[in-house]
Amino acid sequence: MNPQPAKPTRKDARDNRARILAVAREEIAASSTASLTAIAKKAGVGIGTLYRHFPTREALILELYRRDLQYLIDLAPRLRDEHPPLTALRRWFDEVARYGRLKFGVAEVIHAATDNGREDEFYGPFVQAIAVLLEAGAADGSLKAGIDPEDVLLQLSVLWRIDPARDGEARAARIMGLIVDGLRA
Repeated sequence: MNPQPAKPTRKDARDNRARILAVAREEIAASSTASLTAIAKKAGVGIGTLYRHFPTREALILELYRRDLQYLIDLAPRLRDEHPPLTALRRWFDEVARYGRLKFGVAEVIHAATDNGREDEFYGPFVQAIAVLLEAGAADGSLKAGIDPEDVLLQLSVLWRIDPARDGEARAARIMGLIVDGLRA
């Protein structure tokens, strides 16, 4: 039996999905309890449209998670190629911290869906993104050689435990400074 080819998604449906995701990222970063109704309204779509794209709150959160992690994974080699290694690492950490503000209130949903990270398709590529930056820094002498990228990931995981509403951005910057200082040669 030959399956029917997938029908291309209409442009308006793609645009609606993109607006929903953009608004959801803002709203969930501002408050992990942001309602789907408020997200739909702010995105200029009906709640039914939101539910057609994301049948559950968890589905919406996981899509944001996937997109953000893929962005971070893709960003590491670009930064390495465009900046000195220490600058690249720091800029990447800044983006990880931005992501941490989104993840703060929804970490339990992500951990449940990924079996606490054991079934996370992004784990290996994320660790490799860290390795790309660490290797560049070790090669130019700005970072210690032989640093385990999984150890750095463990250090970074504190970022999604920082409450953004309680001076989170400043605290994240201080913690990242401590991490970078510990990685320097």
